[in-house]
Amino acid sequence: MITRKVRKWEKLPGKNTFCCDGRVMMARQKGVFYLTLFLIIGTCSLFFAFECPYLAVHLSPAIPVFAAVLFLFVMAMLLRTSFSDPGVLPRALPDEATFIEMEIEAANGNVPPGQRAPPRIRNVQINSQIVKLKYCYTCKIFRPPRASHCSICDNCVDRFDHHCPWVGNCVGKRNYRYFYMFTLSLSLLTIYIFTFNIVHVAMRSVVSGFLNTLKDTPGTYPFLCLIFLQKDTPLLVCFFTLWSVVGLTGFHTYLISLNQTTNEDIKGSWSGKNRIQNPYSHKNIIKNCCEVLCGPTYPSVLDRRGLMQEDLVALAALPSTNSDTTPQTTKTTAPLIPNEHTPDEAKSIADSAAEKSSSPKEEQPPSAKLPPLASPETDAETSIAKDKPH
Repeated sequence: MITRKVRKWEKLPGKNTFCCDGRVMMARQKGVFYLTLFLIIGTCSLFFAFECPYLAVHLSPAIPVFAAVLFLFVMAMLLRTSFSDPGVLPRALPDEATFIEMEIEAANGNVPPGQRAPPRIRNVQINSQIVKLKYCYTCKIFRPPRASHCSICDNCVDRFDHHCPWVGNCVGKRNYRYFYMFTLSLSLLTIYIFTFNIVHVAMRSVVSGFLNTLKDTPGTYPFLCLIFLQKDTPLLVCFFTLWSVVGLTGFHTYLISLNQTTNEDIKGSWSGKNRIQNPYSHKNIIKNCCEVLCGPTYPSVLDRRGLMQEDLVALAALPSTNSDTTPQTTKTTAPLIPNEHTPDEAKSIADSAAEKSSSPKEEQPPSAKLPPLASPETDAETSIAKDKPH
């Protein structure tokens, strides 16, 4: 056996992909993430190339500076959300999974054939309210409160909010605040660019007219075409992107004020028929916002870059082992099976048999011969006894 050290991320189950030696963790479907990068970088590039030079000279040089700072902040929050561990929970080890299964079977008892087994749940009390912990058949664990299994990444995520293809990752306990800051800053950046595009066109239209302004500023044309002509498809994308991002930011602001996740809101966990109160809410908007956005940063429990040993079978040594057909004998202190002796014991037995055969008083009758033994040494003993004269 040969052992080699590998990083733990190389052996982690699930459908995540890792880059930079486990420092970057994303989902496998990253096509929409690349589209997000293209839309943000492309829109800002047109703004910096065609509008910012005129606005910096005729209005204020602070306009492109603030836009650049806001753009960098948006990109930082996007990459921080996309490349981080959202709060993936490790799966149970084989011994742990076996122990949990034994506990469940002992608690549920034998289920008669044809009947469905009772649901695997555990009840815990949070803020004087009972919360059910569900069992994950894939990860073999009882999921913590507010955790859920993502079918796309095939992992349980702590405080699971949703899987966002636009950022190429799940949104959970460890990256939710960065996701919210990304949507908030992207909304501000989109409104900022859209507003100064209109200001730029209005200022230049006073001097050269509206049509000449559209010809001189091709970067602005897609933005204003929806307002005046409503025929250009790229502006439709920008327009709906503006309202979708702003609407998404408003929705998550509402959730944060209630200390609630998207998954809980969709399932109606705290607003169903039973009217169960949210045990995680502090009944105060400021406290809820501070807990979600200003709480402590939780470390990852995966230890992606930790070292572990992997056992490899040395296949190159197998042919030499098989070619050696001569068995190796070792001296043992006790027989391996009944009536079996080691070579040294067989030799001593043969000498004693020869001495006994030379004395007529101790001659053994023919019926008292020892039975043949199942070893080459005892066959040699029998042949020596036969050759000795009586």
